[in-house]
Amino acid sequence: MRSLFGLIAVVVTATLYLYILSSHLPPGPQVTKQSNEENTDKSVDDNQQSEMETAAPSRLKFPSDLEELKEIAELLRFYKTEHTGYVLLLFCSAYLYKQAFAIPGSSFLNILAGALFGRWYGLLLACILTTVGATMCFLLSQAFGKQRIVRLFPDKVAMLQKKVEENRSSLFFFLLFLRFFPMSPNWFLNVTSPILNIPVTLFFMAVFIGLIPYNFICVQTGSMLSDISSLDDLLSWTVVLQLLLIACAALLPGALIRHYSSKHLHLDGLETNGLGKDKKER
Repeated sequence: MRSLFGLIAVVVTATLYLYILSSHLPPGPQVTKQSNEENTDKSVDDNQQSEMETAAPSRLKFPSDLEELKEIAELLRFYKTEHTGYVLLLFCSAYLYKQAFAIPGSSFLNILAGALFGRWYGLLLACILTTVGATMCFLLSQAFGKQRIVRLFPDKVAMLQKKVEENRSSLFFFLLFLRFFPMSPNWFLNVTSPILNIPVTLFFMAVFIGLIPYNFICVQTGSMLSDISSLDDLLSWTVVLQLLLIACAALLPGALIRHYSSKHLHLDGLETNGLGKDKKER
């Protein structure tokens, strides 16, 4: 019971912090006027900007589809022109909140990282936040949720425990395989890893390396979408070549891991989406 209250306290504190951060946006950037004629419309522009700033807090939420993602990206790019630090803090806080509490939807935030921070900074940021957030989820599960996870998914936990012990001599590559070819959702691997006695340092490195292809695809997609203004841009040779390079870069590490796994790892019995059986039996 004490662990349950502790977890609730952590969730409530983190939620309150994120709510306060997202509800108190700084003043929007001032638009520089280029001529006297534009100055005559200054009051109108200021009123429109004031309305945008007033409406902004209510529009800040976790995106659930591409349309909401586009609106939030436009709003945050507006504030990023003069408040880069605030936008970075808000983005990192929201990302870690999702990862730490195993909330689905990280793909949207990865795409948003590409749209806001570009290809390479966005990729680095997404990889760091994914790893830190997953490690926070690991630690929360270790502190508060080990017994409940075992009670909720006994068969799945037992199967993973067996496979971890069989592959203990090549544990790092086994963990990489599970990230490249997820037999269970990433959130489930995060919360069960403490139960499986996986060292946190090994867990940290496996998440960082294993999710690079996934983060790469999402961030590159966000970066490309921010540069596309029409259907003609989407069908250009430049975009097609970029998509091909992204696909090759994402598939190559997975092919190498699968080649190693077929020779050195014991993978018999692993089933994709193995949570379904547990849920039906309960």
